Amino acid sequence: MKKHNSDETPFSYPVKVGHISANPVEVHVEADNRELAGLAKLWDVLSVEKLEADLKISRWKRDGIRLKGNVRAKIVQACVVTLDPVESQIDEDFEQIFVPEDSKLARAPSTDAGEMVLDPDGPDLPETFTGDTIDAGAVVAEFAALAIDPYPRKPGIAFEDHVEDTGEDDKKPSPFAVLKDWKKE
Repeated sequence: MKKHNSDETPFSYPVKVGHISANPVEVHVEADNRELAGLAKLWDVLSVEKLEADLKISRWKRDGIRLKGNVRAKIVQACVVTLDPVESQIDEDFEQIFVPEDSKLARAPSTDAGEMVLDPDGPDLPETFTGDTIDAGAVVAEFAALAIDPYPRKPGIAFEDHVEDTGEDDKKPSPFAVLKDWKKE
């Protein structure tokens, strides 16, 4: 993920980090019609009918913020086979941790040789933020975007009459093939 600011996403919900305590604050956010239209353009879908999320925002360790929640969306995309509108539902749980950019917690652990140690099954590294605000709306929009089906298809529709390329004709002809019929006179 990249750093979030309200200029990058049409859906924004700024949260002042200094106002967050150890006790989770529960927040419900919902996109209005203008934001839905902006998200449809950003995500390159026909329309976004609904985007809402229930969030729990709390302090994490000393100076970090934990954003935990569930995002729900209803979008309309074009079928990859027929180009007809296809409606789909998104219902995703997510969790994101933010720390100030100068925090030691934002750095990946490394070995004595200076190599970064990344565990693919382990937790993600915390995101960093500058200033005193994080954009919870951008996080919601990003997790919704990650859940969009890249190849939507209407129910019961399948690819038909497609040609399977086996790669047999991919061999380069020999440069001497033109000489096979040549005869010396």
